[in-house]
Order: sequence, then C-alpha cells, then structure tokens
Amino acid sequence: MSKIITLNRNSDFRRLYNCGKCSKNPALVTYVKKNRAGICRIGITVSKKIGNAVMRNRSKRIIRAAYTQCLPDIQGNWDIVFVARSKTPYLKSTDIYNIMVKQFSQLDLISKG
Repeated sequence: MSKIITLNRNSDFRRLYNCGKCSKNPALVTYVKKNRAGICRIGITVSKKIGNAVMRNRSKRIIRAAYTQCLPDIQGNWDIVFVARSKTPYLKSTDIYNIMVKQFSQLDLISKG
C-alpha cells in the first residue's frame, strides 16, 4: 500500500476551487485539475458545520478509505479536493466509493467501464 500524497498549501486549494472542474453530490463535492507533479495528490476539507471533531474525523477517514480503493483506476496526474457535506459522516466508505466512481467518470479521471 502506497502513501497518499496530500495537498496542504492554501494556494493549491484555492487554485482547484477557482480553476478546477467540479462534480457535486449531496454527500461529497469533488474538485479536480491536472498537475505537473507526476502523481495524484488529494486534499480533504470538512467544515465545522458537519459536527463535532469525532464526526469531522470520521468524514475524513471514510473519504480517505474510499479514495484508496479508487486510486488504482485513476489515469493521469491530478490534484483532487474533496469537500465533505452534512450527509458524509452518516455514510459508509463503500457508499462514498460509489459516489467517487460516478464523479470521477463524469470528470474523465477514469474510463467509463
């Protein structure tokens, strides 16, 4: 299992919010943009509106788990930002995985198959 490379600079997040492609769902919003780093990098944002620290950490954990399942299918080098919504902490990682696959196919990160 390889280590997930994360985005941690505010400028990277803002670049994706302003210039990236977006796909929305009641449980998850995904922003993507090609990068020149040669690897896929992710960032996860969870607002304090989601709940207490336990619920926010659960949201990040299930998004990360779903992403690790999707990672082998992603083609190319992308910066990806996931924004959790109010439904996210109540879903399982398999539900988030299915949402991610639909969003990634809409955004042309993976093949439709």
